[in-house]
Amino acid sequence: MTGRDMDRWLGDGGMALVGALGASLQRYGVDGEDLGWVEGEFSPTALACNPHGLVQAGVHATVLDAAMNFAINAALGAGERAEATLEIGTELLRAARQGTSYVLRGDVVRLTRRIAFAEARVVDGDGRPISRATATFLVRRAEGGSAEVGGRDLA
Repeated sequence: MTGRDMDRWLGDGGMALVGALGASLQRYGVDGEDLGWVEGEFSPTALACNPHGLVQAGVHATVLDAAMNFAINAALGAGERAEATLEIGTELLRAARQGTSYVLRGDVVRLTRRIAFAEARVVDGDGRPISRATATFLVRRAEGGSAEVGGRDLA
């Protein structure tokens, strides 16, 4: 693995809200193209659900965003990080329910000097898609400090 050691961030990814919603990041790595990935579990808690026990759309977006962010950070070096989510698109394909365990996965699709493109998904035990997201992230590199968005070609 050429990315950084993210073991201390396993579990809630360093974000208490993610854990409180029922998500847990459990495994990560970097593939042959130096693109990061993370896998985990999503077992929605009462906090994640409406009164009928169904997971709200914003919860899906939060959990999927966290998985993509973790995958990006796993691929980056020391002193580098995903700095901000620039845009995110989320699709809910089936209902997720409290008391059910789902598989969560985030992958980096493309990583440039200043921008990362990622995707994430939640699937049920049979591999059927529950929700998915794609997003674009601003990346902070060690040598360049904070990137600026206005008027610059960030890729």
